[in-house]
Amino acid sequence: MPNAIFVEPGQFEGHRHWYDKALNATIHPMVNYFLNLSRDRIVNRYCHLHPMVSAEYLHELLNYSCKYFQWAGADLINVTSAGGKRQMVVIENNSCPSGQKSMPLLDDHKEQGSYRLLIERTFKPMLSKKRTPVKGDLAVIYDKNPMEASGYAEVIADVFGEKVWYASFHQDAQDPGVRFTEGVLEVRDDAGEWHPIRAAFRYVTQRPWSRIPLHTKTRILNPTVACLAGGRNKMVAAKAYDFFNGKLEGSGLKINVPQTIMDVSKNEIPLYVAQFGGQAVIKVPYSNAGQGVFTIVSEQELEEFMDMDFTYDRFIVQSLIGNYQWSSISSAGRLYHVGTIPNSKGNTFVADLRMMISSTKEGLLPLCVYARRAAKPLENEISEGKASWDMLGTNLSIKNEDGTWGSDTNRLLLMDRRDFNKLGIGLDDMIEAYIQTVLSTVAIDEMAKTLINKQGRFRMRLFRSLNDDEALLNEILV
Repeated sequence: MPNAIFVEPGQFEGHRHWYDKALNATIHPMVNYFLNLSRDRIVNRYCHLHPMVSAEYLHELLNYSCKYFQWAGADLINVTSAGGKRQMVVIENNSCPSGQKSMPLLDDHKEQGSYRLLIERTFKPMLSKKRTPVKGDLAVIYDKNPMEASGYAEVIADVFGEKVWYASFHQDAQDPGVRFTEGVLEVRDDAGEWHPIRAAFRYVTQRPWSRIPLHTKTRILNPTVACLAGGRNKMVAAKAYDFFNGKLEGSGLKINVPQTIMDVSKNEIPLYVAQFGGQAVIKVPYSNAGQGVFTIVSEQELEEFMDMDFTYDRFIVQSLIGNYQWSSISSAGRLYHVGTIPNSKGNTFVADLRMMISSTKEGLLPLCVYARRAAKPLENEISEGKASWDMLGTNLSIKNEDGTWGSDTNRLLLMDRRDFNKLGIGLDDMIEAYIQTVLSTVAIDEMAKTLINKQGRFRMRLFRSLNDDEALLNEILV
């Protein structure tokens, strides 16, 4: 019976909300420079390197104001082709992403870092745009990552100058201290009393639609529709990217994604893996934290996958980006990882980049960046019996035996003076990662707007046509 606790202004302590290795890290000058670049300079540079892109149109996209998907974090990989064409590829874009605890401070005198930036730029303006329909307190609700969730609670208390409820809301909790009553979020204190919440900052990431209704009177960042539209739903995200790329046709801009086949039943998977040359990535569309993603490079790995049982009926199959010798043959040709700079043993590791942004009155602005590397080095050839995930999987989340979540911080690469150089990326790569993050975020927000009708109600029939998975549909709270 976990109950909410309240956080008072003045409680923020940095050591509780950053990894030890990030707490005293010094930001790399190039990352600092990128995060302080003006919008005009970013657009001018990008259009100089991509002369087919309209500067006016790119400005318009970067100045986009999200209606639903206001806080996002894209995972990108730096890839190249045999001809040497490098690009940043979007693996997924996440609603309510992690990242603050891994980001060195830009300014040592601003000890709340980009925690405060997100609250001041995005959460606070969300409440001031129009009157909130509920009288009550503020809250942070979460189901993992208490290091960051509690940091947000303490910063919100400071920014608003009032107490903030901090409440866990786990997927399988028997008697959670969070509930919804006629669309109003309420939290329970230790005395058993329920308190109405006028606005909540959400760090609920595991199937949030199963606990948080689509329609609430309490303002929530991010609302559930952002997750169903692609922020936590890889199936609809893939369709959102397709639709938005159609809209971008002729602009010189495009969301770079692996070749993706959607709405695949389990029995069809071996056919599509064969189509990709025997190497592919299979995804359960509604999982996160590295769960539900399977890299397939051998018959053995495919057989192991086919022997598993799953709750959901539909899957995504994507082209696999590995080493040149064992990447998928896709419509874009054979792409492979640039990887980290070789270490002293000559080993190169797969690494991805997380770019977190939020919607502000000045458009979509970057908040923080970090990188993660795989556990094992990238090999030229796959030895029989070796798990490809060890070479390709970068997510740091670890599910402990007691059901809680931890992180393998040994594989965390900070944007500091030491780690950043290992990534082998430059300023133009950072700019491209930012633009790819913006494009994928806008695509999902546009999808979310399409899924809400003029009366503000969720278009369930349209959603079913996009994602006809009965197991998922039965989970959604309207």
